[in-house]
Amino acid sequence: MRLADGWRMQWWEGGAPDGVPIFFLHGCPDTRHAAYAGDAAARRTGVRLIAVNRPGYGASDAYASTQLSVADDVVAVADRLGIDSFAVLGMSIGGPYALACAARHPDRVAAVGVAASPGSVPELDPPIHRDDLGPEELAFFARLATLRPDDAVEAMRADFQAYVAQLDPADTDDTALARRFLTELDPRDAEVISRPGPVVDGRVLGSDAAIAAAVREALTNPAGYLRDAAISFASWPFRPERITCPVLLWYGDSDANASPRNGHWLAERIPRATLVIREQTTHLAVLHEYWDEILEALRLA
Repeated sequence: MRLADGWRMQWWEGGAPDGVPIFFLHGCPDTRHAAYAGDAAARRTGVRLIAVNRPGYGASDAYASTQLSVADDVVAVADRLGIDSFAVLGMSIGGPYALACAARHPDRVAAVGVAASPGSVPELDPPIHRDDLGPEELAFFARLATLRPDDAVEAMRADFQAYVAQLDPADTDDTALARRFLTELDPRDAEVISRPGPVVDGRVLGSDAAIAAAVREALTNPAGYLRDAAISFASWPFRPERITCPVLLWYGDSDANASPRNGHWLAERIPRATLVIREQTTHLAVLHEYWDEILEALRLA
């Protein structure tokens, strides 16, 4: 759809058409495809599940976005769809964007769900969202937090280009592309997202074709990933202490990408936060193993 300000936003809708609306904000690099696995759970729980590609991902126009401008984009999409009040669910890097929606638009956002997401990285102790980094990587993220977004983009560009070249999303062999992508993940996460499921958007969930399509949409345009990388590890332009709606936080104790420290940090600052830590649960499994429970909790919040 094209918004009133002229930006084009790519989106997907699933679940129950007349259900409680929940907007899904994907991770990085990822897209609306990450919400497809929640389609059946959304139908079971009476949720209208809507996923929007952030600027620079897939066919969504790229611009110098921030967490707050993305919050405005979500509200603009809601307006176009005739939705007044809604919940927001953010996965991984999508979590701060979801929280920004509640901070920016408290009159529209009824509840927020955060799954395996970083806190405000410069304010964490230590100031990093992961617990598995060495001194050089810690120094890099510390420097990244001090850079202007355009400079941070350039600091991340070479690593991103190497990552994309290794995956080769232009490869038309779905199986080869899916295998390369899955080997980059924790084996437990790889198993979760390659688990066979129903047909969504014309492809069997968990199939090589579905995984390859998701990778291509996420990586063909570098603008989305690089913008996320530029702003996600700097201080947030909003304060979580000012969020007034219920906020439900889910983390895995075996998550190498978003340590439970992030969840504790958020729970200590958000007035109406509830923190759940899953035992023996990895990054993607925090969401994908618990779609029904998460959507039902947000529907009732």
